[in-house]
Amino acid sequence: MMGTMAEGELPPLTPVDPGNSAAAAAFPIDAEAFPPPRQAWYTVGVLAVITTFALLDQNILGLLIQQIKTDFHLSDSQAGLLLGPTQALFYALVAVPFSRYIDRWTRKWIMMAGLLVWSLATAATGLAQSFTQLFVARVAVGAGEAFNGPTAYSITADLFPRERLPRAVSALQIGSVAGSGLSLLLGGVIIWLVARVGSPDLPLVGVLRPWQVVLIGVGLPGLLISLLLLTIREPPRRNRTAALDKAGFRKTFNYLWLHFAVFGPLFIGLTLGSLDVGSRQWGAAFFQRTYGWSPQQYGMTSGVISIVVMLAGLVIGARWAEWFQKHGDAAGAYRVIVYTRLLAMPFAILMPLMPTPELALAFNAVGFLTLAMAGPMLNAVMLAITPNQIRGQVMTLYLFIYTVVGVGMAPWITGLTTDYVFTSPNDLRWSIVLLHVVFLPPALWVTWRGLKPFRAEVERLNADDAATGRVN
Repeated sequence: MMGTMAEGELPPLTPVDPGNSAAAAAFPIDAEAFPPPRQAWYTVGVLAVITTFALLDQNILGLLIQQIKTDFHLSDSQAGLLLGPTQALFYALVAVPFSRYIDRWTRKWIMMAGLLVWSLATAATGLAQSFTQLFVARVAVGAGEAFNGPTAYSITADLFPRERLPRAVSALQIGSVAGSGLSLLLGGVIIWLVARVGSPDLPLVGVLRPWQVVLIGVGLPGLLISLLLLTIREPPRRNRTAALDKAGFRKTFNYLWLHFAVFGPLFIGLTLGSLDVGSRQWGAAFFQRTYGWSPQQYGMTSGVISIVVMLAGLVIGARWAEWFQKHGDAAGAYRVIVYTRLLAMPFAILMPLMPTPELALAFNAVGFLTLAMAGPMLNAVMLAITPNQIRGQVMTLYLFIYTVVGVGMAPWITGLTTDYVFTSPNDLRWSIVLLHVVFLPPALWVTWRGLKPFRAEVERLNADDAATGRVN
């Protein structure tokens, strides 16, 4: 912390005065009741469906990358570029500067525009005829998806009280689980069907390869899904702070720096922990090279396991956080993050070293379980302590780290390590192990250091809400 403040002590900021603040005129007042439960949960359901398609379109390439690599004669480094930096590039250049408008504009229209862009771009990826076209199309996918996460989380945080956020965010992340699992399961099924009935022959395009059919098949339905956004209402914005009215990035960064004791461990821990994502993107290639499994065999098997295990993880994680809260620990969601990272670490390190694919899948299942338990909590704790006027920007920065480091850099680093350090194709396992050994232990330590400051901040916010009568 800065100055002479004690660790975990955060300087209070003035809440919006509904009676005379200009900030209050810009949004509905905090005291307005939350939406009826049915309306709130319906909105979360729509957001979860959209998130399903976002993760489906984002992750599907990992299942297909070995086929694409063969067809275009790519190196592992080039394949890693398609899996990672294409998603991160647009996020870094456009999504972060644009994020201030998530805090000012109607959020569901922002989501609709993004959904249309990434759906068309995914289908266009299936029509690519060169590495350059593939790269450009995947950048466009990243462009559309960059706005989905921050906007969906911002809406969700205005639908429920602070203590209900772990369950609400867990429900929202059913879309992440479904999308990640369906990218494996649905992709494997389509590849199997194409192998049985043959590839379609389209005018002007010609005969499509199985991976092209998959990308077109998962991209185009998103155009219809976008219509669901017409059925939800934009909720009132809550938890506003007068000092941050119409805040840009300068005010946002100043706020985060001033509150570094609580925000710093979250951002740094996510940066280190996100490098684990690289192994997941290379999952199909790892099982093919190491155990001889086909992409469809890995996709259908791992898809079923991930959906079942991660759905259980979402329920267990939310219930666990609520149990801590009921027993007087305001940092229950944060505590779940620390414990699940501790549990996941040995399984992540040992998974690539398993002698059989069945054991590797079992260790992977533990990773899926802990990821589903901790993932919603990572977002819930950030939403719980961030003022509304900068919530879109903070969540964009938070997801920027995951996108650039995890989705963007980790697959590429894994490919580079395989190309230049462990040069045998069968040594992909050692590239995955290296990332886990180097980065997961410090991620756990940094995250643990933020537990006490986070608890102090939540207790302060709850006390402020009780004193002022605000609906948080």
